[in-house]
Amino acid sequence: MTAPEEIEAWFAGAAEREAELRRVDALVTAAAPGIDRQLVAAGSGRMLGYGLMPYKPRSAKVATTWPLVALAAQKRHLSLYVCAVVDGEYLAEARAQRLGRVSCGRSCVRFTSLDRVDAGELAALVRDALAATREGTNAYHTS
Repeated sequence: MTAPEEIEAWFAGAAEREAELRRVDALVTAAAPGIDRQLVAAGSGRMLGYGLMPYKPRSAKVATTWPLVALAAQKRHLSLYVCAVVDGEYLAEARAQRLGRVSCGRSCVRFTSLDRVDAGELAALVRDALAATREGTNAYHTS
């Protein structure tokens, strides 16, 4: 578990992106009340992860954990990873057109400012990913 001071330091370390990261964090925590937050390794840095779940990459012999949702500051944008596959579709990718002025990958929503995103749709994406995980219908860990 990540200490609150470490999370605060992560936000502060984002410099000019701190306020925007905090806005996205507030959206995620409002959409998923009570979800745990912790810093997770990502490449050479760390990102803020929400709701650890079992995950077994195809190349791994042993399962690990991975966040259901993760927030990262990239060089030119923010990335919100929503790791949910329902009925064979990545939720983020399937809802890309409804999310506003964003760029989407399978599980990644990229944007420069939350002002460019349909916040209601993004919150619904987080809520639905959490619901699918709790119901056992999130197939991300087996995809």
